[in-house]
Order: sequence, then structure tokens, then C-alpha cells
Amino acid sequence: MSIINLELCPRIRRGFRLQWEPAQSCHVLLYPEGMIQLNDSAAHILKLVDEQRSVAQIISQLQEQFPDAPDLSDDVLAFMEVAYAKFWLEPC
Repeated sequence: MSIINLELCPRIRRGFRLQWEPAQSCHVLLYPEGMIQLNDSAAHILKLVDEQRSVAQIISQLQEQFPDAPDLSDDVLAFMEVAYAKFWLEPC
């Protein structure tokens, strides 16, 4: 069971910025003290975090983008739990 509320509209924490980093050949989260390299799944999730979409809407949109994937709910919720715990995300 996830501790993430599906109706929550998350945002990337102030001071963090998601961007493509050509030198790393991946998306990264930049912050004043450094950089976090993201795998493709994390990047797809974070690209949808826009302060407007709820967690449920993010899951739904990812499921539409990847219709052949099994239910993505558990994976997205698990990532968001980690992202909140590491202070990459915050509630709006």
C-alpha cells in the first residue's frame, strides 16, 4: 500500500530542475549541490510532474503512452515515494 495520495498534484522541489544532459546522455535533476542522473522511467514520470496533474492523472497518461506495459501504478507510486523521501518532489 502506498503512502502517496493519488489526488496529490506534485511539483519538482524548488531549486531542482529537470533537463536533458547531453554529456550524460540522460535526463538529470540539477540542484545547487549537484546532479542526479535519472533512468528513462524516472525521467518519463518527472516530465509529467507539472503542478497541474494529480498522481492518478500521471499514472493514466503514462499508461496511455505505454499501452503494452503492465499496470504501472505500483512502479510510479514506488518512485514517487522515493522522490518525496529524497526531497526531489513536494506537494503543491
